[in-house]
Amino acid sequence: MQLEDFVREWTVKGDNDLASATFLMNMRPVPLEIVGFHCQQAVEKYLKGYLVLKGVEPEKTHDLGLLLNRCIIFNSTFSELAETCALLSDYAVKARYPSSMSLDNDHISRTLTLAQSAVQSIAARIAEDL
Repeated sequence: MQLEDFVREWTVKGDNDLASATFLMNMRPVPLEIVGFHCQQAVEKYLKGYLVLKGVEPEKTHDLGLLLNRCIIFNSTFSELAETCALLSDYAVKARYPSSMSLDNDHISRTLTLAQSAVQSIAARIAEDL
């Protein structure tokens, strides 16, 4: 399998997470924590796809900050995603437990928009380096 195929595997999984988050936004009531989780997962998988492109075996972690810092080593413009990654990181674990986060539809809608923007940004960087 070629490097591009490995990268594509990660990004397809990320796309599926983003599509799931978008689909779930139409449920009533909206499963807020699950939407947030899929947003976090989409960005995580795109960051891991970028690392694979750079020849790095991504760690088995949900820590977006850690993954982002690994990406910054190769491309300093990734630092623009620091705030988004910090906001999304809590959705990996914390949001899935009772009473751990206060969420509402507006908050999770903004979260989805941030994730979509981050994925587009990372996808552009991947495309530049392919």
